[in-house]
Amino acid sequence: MIDTLAQMGVKHYLVATLFILICLLLMLVVLLQKGRGGGLSGAFGGGGGHSAFGAKTGDVFTWITVALAAGFVIVACIGTFVFIPEPLATTPPPMLVPVGDETPGADGSTAAPQPSSAEPTTEQGE
Repeated sequence: MIDTLAQMGVKHYLVATLFILICLLLMLVVLLQKGRGGGLSGAFGGGGGHSAFGAKTGDVFTWITVALAAGFVIVACIGTFVFIPEPLATTPPPMLVPVGDETPGADGSTAAPQPSSAEPTTEQGE
């Protein structure tokens, strides 16, 4: 997890911060709206038919909610592309030779090739 955090760039932090800010503002605006049951404005002493900040704020909060909801969807879509992990450098898979695949020798026999020794032989003269 720490390795993932170390790879985050400025664009990752920007999108994440913007997303969290929009989420918090959206929650606040939804809670402040006058709902059918009074909402949170009733908890501040407002009546059932009144808003916490006046009579005209219902339309303003509705437009703010729509704008924040649109921003939420847009930033969420952008985040899906920003947070795609970069592909790791891959090496091609090793060549596999089937077990029964033996190449015929010069004389037509199908003898398996002898494994080479681990140490190379060197001629040393004195």
